[in-house]
Amino acid sequence: MDTMMPQAVREALKEGVVIPAHPLAVTADRRLDERRQRALTRYYIAAGAGGLAVGVHTTQFEIRGPAYGLYEPVLGLAAEVMDREAPAEFIRIAGICGKTAQAGQEAETARSLGYHAGLLSLTAMKGATDDELITHCRTVADVIPVMGFYLQPAVGGLVLPYRFWRRFVELEGVVAIKVAAFNRYHTLDVLRALAESGRQEEITLYTGNDDNIVMDLLTEHAFLCGAARRSVRFKGGLLGHWAVWTRGAVELLRACHGAALSGEAVPQSLLTRSIEVTDCNAAFFDPAHDFAGCIPGIHEVLRRQGLLEGTWCLNPEETLSPGQYEEIDRVYRAYPHLNDDQFVAENLDDWLG
Repeated sequence: MDTMMPQAVREALKEGVVIPAHPLAVTADRRLDERRQRALTRYYIAAGAGGLAVGVHTTQFEIRGPAYGLYEPVLGLAAEVMDREAPAEFIRIAGICGKTAQAGQEAETARSLGYHAGLLSLTAMKGATDDELITHCRTVADVIPVMGFYLQPAVGGLVLPYRFWRRFVELEGVVAIKVAAFNRYHTLDVLRALAESGRQEEITLYTGNDDNIVMDLLTEHAFLCGAARRSVRFKGGLLGHWAVWTRGAVELLRACHGAALSGEAVPQSLLTRSIEVTDCNAAFFDPAHDFAGCIPGIHEVLRRQGLLEGTWCLNPEETLSPGQYEEIDRVYRAYPHLNDDQFVAENLDDWLG
């Protein structure tokens, strides 16, 4: 169903852009803070992001709960700002999850609000057969173009073997895949499946591997497919990590694209940058505590910049882990060239206005 996607958007998706996973701004009493929610959307657009993913893990899955009922309102708020301030080619991606009935309804909601594609989480389909998973994906793709999603098991994702991905990439409505397996073997399953399908020009790869962002973007992955050698590349990223210091992420992706297109050896500076980014991610995403503090960690950076008022989540038990605040202090000191604090400070009043 990628005919629903405007040509300019389709071209931007294929070229590869920065797509932050949009956080949720809440007040101290855990209600939606609409003013700061809009400010975040404005920040990402102004920072040069090429799209936004709303209603995804970073937006907090709890928005779907009956106690909050925030899925449609939050997607709607972002859509309003994107309608006014984003360029025509800006990519609008909605998180879609749940079993087939829920996923289908979320796809309908996203489409009605002007979203171009759905990032399809399969977490709720635990225990399903490959046939059931493919039928589920096809059902959603009949409503809205689909971005596949390999979510790491540590935060609820399923282990999805090569045989699943080889069938998935044949689905007509698939336009992209976000690989966030945090695992080289699992990542290669997706890449090889895409190469063997021959659809690497139709389906675009986006990294979600927060532990390997820069190297994913720099590397040509080549496979022997019958008599042909085919290569695939990650063209962009859809990342919670890029929900902070976004201006720098845009510059980083530009540098990675330039290095990949040059055909020359990768500059040592980008290899060093890869380690710096991963070290920052360790502070923000809290792998030391099995990622328990990943959303509050993002919130803490945005709080320091003034974009958020606090680190609150809808789930009161979701807080910074012991030592995480100090780790964020450390990476701020270690890599001052990566943050975009000055850019935010110069524009914050306008975004909050």
